[in-house]
Amino acid sequence: MNDITEARASLQEAMNFLGALASGIEQAIGQSATSISFLAGKRLGMQFSTGAPTTDNIEQALKTIRDVLVKFDCLWHFEPFKPHDRASMVACQGDEEDILLMYSDCMIRQSLFKFGHAQQGSLCNMMNGFFSGAIRNIMGYESSLTILHAGENACLKRLTVNRKTHVDDFHENGGSSS
Repeated sequence: MNDITEARASLQEAMNFLGALASGIEQAIGQSATSISFLAGKRLGMQFSTGAPTTDNIEQALKTIRDVLVKFDCLWHFEPFKPHDRASMVACQGDEEDILLMYSDCMIRQSLFKFGHAQQGSLCNMMNGFFSGAIRNIMGYESSLTILHAGENACLKRLTVNRKTHVDDFHENGGSSS
């Protein structure tokens, strides 16, 4: 077994534990588990992206997030997705812009399947929070990541950046906000 395969197997075992933990938490505290997981993910996204290059461009922000994930050895593949009926990769409407993201090699989805736990629960929301925290640091805006489709082979999500909700102390802290 090569180093990457061994590292992935080790990570998969940790993710299986997280799947079991998520299942237990969701059973114990119900719907609150998704909110708690979202906030934990948001804090992690902000922590990991502290000091990352800032940008006002959503596509560049996604490249930065990918770099941040690689820097912290997170094996989580996503890519922008443009359906044939969409004029451009990024859609703008008023103060919001959004981009569709496809997650094909998702350790969370794989762990949930292996453990036999449903998708779209607290672990998925933890990663939604991660993106929210990272976008906050990198772009200076609040955002949301909405699950449009959770499937066996890939998940499709919509990342929406709300340019009306600029984080006031964004530039004062060098891109990092609390």
